Amino acid sequence: MTGISTVRGRRTSKKSTTSRSKSTKRKRKKTSRSMPVWLRNVLALFLILAFSASFYYFFIRPYAYRWKPCGGQKEYGVCMPCCYDVHGIDVSHYQGRVDWEELFAQNQETDFPIEFIFMKATEGATLGDDTFQKNFALAHKYGFIRGAYHFFSPKTDALKQAEFFIKTVTLRKGDLPPVLDVELTGRKSKSELQKSLKIWLDRVEAHYKVKPILYTSHKFKTKYLNDPSFDVYPYWIAHYYVDSVKYAGKWYFWQHTDVGSVKGIKEEVDLNVFNGTLEDLEALTIK
Repeated sequence: MTGISTVRGRRTSKKSTTSRSKSTKRKRKKTSRSMPVWLRNVLALFLILAFSASFYYFFIRPYAYRWKPCGGQKEYGVCMPCCYDVHGIDVSHYQGRVDWEELFAQNQETDFPIEFIFMKATEGATLGDDTFQKNFALAHKYGFIRGAYHFFSPKTDALKQAEFFIKTVTLRKGDLPPVLDVELTGRKSKSELQKSLKIWLDRVEAHYKVKPILYTSHKFKTKYLNDPSFDVYPYWIAHYYVDSVKYAGKWYFWQHTDVGSVKGIKEEVDLNVFNGTLEDLEALTIK
């Protein structure tokens, strides 16, 4: 009996020790996992500030110009850039059907009449804009200075693209030079892209007997077209939400916004200015 009690006592003592040991470990683990309230609040505040700063930098800052107070005159739903006399738009099938009567009538009411209109004609080697022919003819009918542009596809043979544009677009005296819209690299190297662009530009220039206009963004120009061989072309620079074009070289047109609201066009439209007088613009046209 005594031996049995002793064994039981030992067993009980061993269980009690084990239980206390586990309890102590749990307490230590619980203590080690806890964090001071002040530190938790500081970390939470830091994360909120970091997220807010990132959100502003990537999603608000590039478009903050839209909400800036307009220091000048407002027209077409936007603040118009200062000190330019000649204004224009560019359209494609994305704008849908254009009411040319209403568009023309608007020019009699505004201090910023539309003088020129660029229209998308082609893309790649086979894709024609289905609104081009009608819009191009009506622009001429209503007395606008008109121009046609080609959206360049880096993955398609440049010569085939040039021939497609030439086949689609007939330019007359008083029309603006043909435009090459360059926005994509298609994973080509800088030198490969430049070589392809030159093929298109040379072929189109040979056909129309005038240097084409190059349309691109400010960043794209400085990164991919900073070779002197491209500086001989008239530039049409896209640079949104800024007070002035930051490109330091010579430019002829500035696309200053893509959210213009113009009577006769249901969808938002790109607005442009010409860097010169109306006489200068007319001098740029095909003779």
